[in-house]
Amino acid sequence: MSAPLLDVQNLRVTFPTLQGPVEVVRGISFQVGRERVGIVGESGSGKSMTGRSILRLIRSPGTVTADRLRLGDTDILTASDRDMRAIRGRRISMVMQDPKFSLNPVMTIGAQIGEALTVHQKLPRQAVRRRVHEMLEAVRIRDPERVFGLYPHEVSGGMGQRVMIAMMLIPEPDLLIADEPTSALDVSVRAQVLQIIDDLVTRKGMGLIFISHDLNLVSRFCDRILVMYAGEIVEQCRASELGKATHPYTRGLLASVPRLNETRAELPVLDRSAWSVA
Repeated sequence: MSAPLLDVQNLRVTFPTLQGPVEVVRGISFQVGRERVGIVGESGSGKSMTGRSILRLIRSPGTVTADRLRLGDTDILTASDRDMRAIRGRRISMVMQDPKFSLNPVMTIGAQIGEALTVHQKLPRQAVRRRVHEMLEAVRIRDPERVFGLYPHEVSGGMGQRVMIAMMLIPEPDLLIADEPTSALDVSVRAQVLQIIDDLVTRKGMGLIFISHDLNLVSRFCDRILVMYAGEIVEQCRASELGKATHPYTRGLLASVPRLNETRAELPVLDRSAWSVA
């Protein structure tokens, strides 16, 4: 069996509070290969903090510890800031939740995507422009020449998210972390964006961590699923076997999803008393 792209063992993220330190990620362990791994759970379960800690984006006073946090042969925990700048984007990219807050409002779309490439590769200006156009076409933007010169406020939410995907994928990373990449999009645009991510990840042989609270979406899109609650992974399973999940929390989440042909008088409410994390 080949070595995993990402190896995480006993990862913990802690923040100080007036009542004492609080662990928002509580000793989780998992591996990611060249596959699509979904992380699901309620808001506040630690999904996004897990993704950010992999890129060492948790800043003081927050602390990140782990028995092992490796990307291939690289120890992320001991890597220098300079090494991490080389890793971010080039080896691991992260698509944030809302492009309105992730894109620079005073730089054009083309300049921002091009910068994501030139930070890691020294290329002639025309070569960069050509690569940016190719990437805009890859994320199915119809008029890349026009969009190249636009500013973020001049594009729609769906196009902004495509721009973010183009920016994160143009350095051709080994691992993509997508944090709720479709939560701000309508259903039709969401399907298109997911298809774009799937096509690019499959074609380039990348690993994908897909963070979401949508169980049905992740079960259709991913290969494996990690279910998080209160900073812990409470269940892991193949995406195709999510319906056979046994943990009460996962069963509760599945039962709480509305159905198109709903016949229940009311949706079930999660009862955490029997399995709540201390």
